[in-house]
Amino acid sequence: GFLIHVYSVRYMQGDPGYHRYFAYLNLFLFAMLVLVLANNYLLMFLGWEGVGVCSYLLIGFWYERKNASDAANKAFIVNRVGDAGFLLGLFLIWTTFGSLKYAEVFARAEHVLGAGSTLATVITLALFVGALGKSAQLPLSVWLPDAMEGPTPTSAMIHAATMVTAGVYMVVRSSPLFNLAPDTANLVAVVGALTAIFAASIGCVQNSIKQTLAYSTISQLGFMFLAAGLGAYATAIFHLFTHAFFKSLLFLGAGSVIQSLHGEHDVRRMGGLAPHMRLTAYAFLIGALATAGVFPLAGF
Repeated sequence: GFLIHVYSVRYMQGDPGYHRYFAYLNLFLFAMLVLVLANNYLLMFLGWEGVGVCSYLLIGFWYERKNASDAANKAFIVNRVGDAGFLLGLFLIWTTFGSLKYAEVFARAEHVLGAGSTLATVITLALFVGALGKSAQLPLSVWLPDAMEGPTPTSAMIHAATMVTAGVYMVVRSSPLFNLAPDTANLVAVVGALTAIFAASIGCVQNSIKQTLAYSTISQLGFMFLAAGLGAYATAIFHLFTHAFFKSLLFLGAGSVIQSLHGEHDVRRMGGLAPHMRLTAYAFLIGALATAGVFPLAGF
């Protein structure tokens, strides 16, 4: 988040909404910290909705463009579908446990719910619907590629630090509940695997530099859900953490290319840039190799 802020200082120079942009970006980071530092589901939900609002504001930052305002609306509406499920899960947790604090809920989960019980399955399913919307998994993955209408550093923020990884974080945070619902856990793994393949195959035929990266993100998130669904929670979080670095690197590199080419997004009109943009080329290459999972980079 710090590096994206530093990068944005120069990237957004001369934009009439410069001050507004930084207000949104700081609020975005604040909401994400609330989400991650919360010790209960209610505060987590506050941060969850906070990043939702900020992504809406930043995707539609250039609201005078119809594409940008449409993309912001799409992101907001699709996320409302997911959040309806998340809220239902919170209501069920509250009525079952009389508390929304992680420590209290998890300590009593096995005793109150029982392994494989219907209630455990329903609660985790509801939570997972929230994660589907936020982390752009099938069938709620339609909003993320359109989210590229915002400024490029915003895309780095949404894909790396704040927005889309929140769904994975929430599933892992709720792991004691998912451990009691093997059916839901299997569903999480299957949806993750399908999304990983599906999104990567779409990414192969994109012409926009940022949309290619967006589908790559959806695919990488699929891997995280696959790991979480199989119970490898530490692996899912490790990939979430490393992905944040190489994906923001790729988006900031894409921003450098787009700005050097005066707003050109079409990869078919690019090529032979390496001799003129050495630093960007090397950085982008490292990011691409990490995303592809090449040894010894963290993506491997």
